[in-house]
Amino acid sequence: MYNTAIRILKDSFEAEDVMQEAFLTAFTKLDSYKGEVAFGAWLKRIVINKSINQFRKNNRYEMAKMEIVPENEIEEELFETNKFHPKMILNAIQNLKENYRIILTLHLIEGFDYEEIQQILNYTNENVRTTILRAKNKLKQVLLAEMVYRL
Repeated sequence: MYNTAIRILKDSFEAEDVMQEAFLTAFTKLDSYKGEVAFGAWLKRIVINKSINQFRKNNRYEMAKMEIVPENEIEEELFETNKFHPKMILNAIQNLKENYRIILTLHLIEGFDYEEIQQILNYTNENVRTTILRAKNKLKQVLLAEMVYRL
């Protein structure tokens, strides 16, 4: 839970505060937990929502305007990530611009699908798909540049 908060907020003190708020919220709202999902998943969702809300409050989050890309134009290239050490990939994600970092964290690290990300970030489905595609492409550029630099 802490790792999730710190990946979104990039600040350990804020992540700790968000964690504390999330646990307090979970404790006070325990009667609303219906058992439809695992308790850990329910709690993690609270942490993610609180982290994103805190990030937005800090006025550091600027939603980039995206043009809608028709679905037939969205094509993902196969990219071999097994050439890279996981820490290198995580570091590259952390250095992306904010909206790319958050959306890749939710999608690749936390495992949320497009519809869940759409609900969490209040994006349209097309915006989620486009932003994830662009973020992956930027991540690929950064990783390839790092690989060339190391050679």
